[in-house]
Amino acid sequence: MFERPDVGERAILVHIDFTDHDGSEDPGEFRELVTSAGVDPVGTVTGSRKQPSPRFFVGEGKLEEVRDAVAAHEADVVLFNHALSPRQERNIEQELKCRVLDRTGVILDIFAQRARTHEGKLQVELAQLEHMSTRLVRGWTHLERQKGGIGLRGPGETQLETDRRLLRERIKSIHKRLEKVRKQRNQGRRARQRADIPTVSLVGYTNAGKSTLFNRITTSSVYAADQLFATLDPTLRRLELPDIGPVVMADTVGFIRHLPHKLVEAFRATLEETTEATLLLHIIDSHDERRDENMEQVEEVLAEIGADGIPVLQVFNKIDLLENFTPRVERNEDGIPVRAWVSAVTGEGLDGLYDAIVERLAEDVVHHFVLLGPADGKLRALLHEAGSVLSEEHRDTGDSVLEVRLQNRDWLQLLSRAGVKEGAVRLDTRPA
Repeated sequence: MFERPDVGERAILVHIDFTDHDGSEDPGEFRELVTSAGVDPVGTVTGSRKQPSPRFFVGEGKLEEVRDAVAAHEADVVLFNHALSPRQERNIEQELKCRVLDRTGVILDIFAQRARTHEGKLQVELAQLEHMSTRLVRGWTHLERQKGGIGLRGPGETQLETDRRLLRERIKSIHKRLEKVRKQRNQGRRARQRADIPTVSLVGYTNAGKSTLFNRITTSSVYAADQLFATLDPTLRRLELPDIGPVVMADTVGFIRHLPHKLVEAFRATLEETTEATLLLHIIDSHDERRDENMEQVEEVLAEIGADGIPVLQVFNKIDLLENFTPRVERNEDGIPVRAWVSAVTGEGLDGLYDAIVERLAEDVVHHFVLLGPADGKLRALLHEAGSVLSEEHRDTGDSVLEVRLQNRDWLQLLSRAGVKEGAVRLDTRPA
């Protein structure tokens, strides 16, 4: 049995196209993933097969090609742009005498590097442990049997069984701690819901420019970089919008093609910010050649976490990289904004996006010309106190016409406080 070295910096990438499988991975995106993990891809081995080999995933001839590439480039690790079974990983490692990681392992490594908050670190550790639990046999085959004889009888567990038990206990502990974090997050979310504060959540494919746009909109300083998964932990910022009032903007983790299911499960507490949002801003890299495919991947993940029924405003970012393209806002047949073309870097189109967000959130805003008499002083005072009076006109009859604009929920609350039924409010006949 060879001794496995620590993860190195030089890697050989392996990408195989399978004719019998749909939805193959993108080798260019995988190279970006590897680079984002801080690894130097010194060589790439590609090929095609009808289906994966049960033993080595690739054929023996291709495995020999990978072995030659490892020797020629003095690589420390071989990275597969595919999901490998524990048995395949073990067999390939024994043949190549170096560390082997699959696509999920690379993504987990990136997540481990980027997690900053306590919750984020717990989520990453949970995903890593659940991924590792099926692969323990790789490193402990020399301790897989119980020893006998005088002085060698142990507690009745093999080393492998001990490690599996410890993993199960740690996973159980993390689940409990994440449940506590989830309850705390839910308390904050319920407080926002009681205050009727809308939440706008930014979602999209990784490296689409979500954090850069988030910083532009909220004038924040969230870490943003031209790399995959630059942002892991959700960031919330309060923003004041005209006619809407306070709004919570949420920047979330980016999605990726075939995001490992264990990661989706581990980050479910974080993704709840998306599932409970009032409006989703789907940030799209308009310059990406695989733009449409990336949009489909995001929609699939949104459906998986139960967020596919939330209103969406598509934001096509990075128009500064397109030739002769001007910012604009596109509307559907009902006149509702559905797409905005912007550049988070140059600021082009952000005014239109800002107005589109306000308009989408204002779908539940009432705009009335309220006719108030001298006896309606309490309602008049409450409307002024709420800052919802746009103009006021006094008539010779002693009545006043107040132009008001506010959220429908606030309108109903003010009527209740004033002791006025909604049907009893006199409205001026002019068009709102």
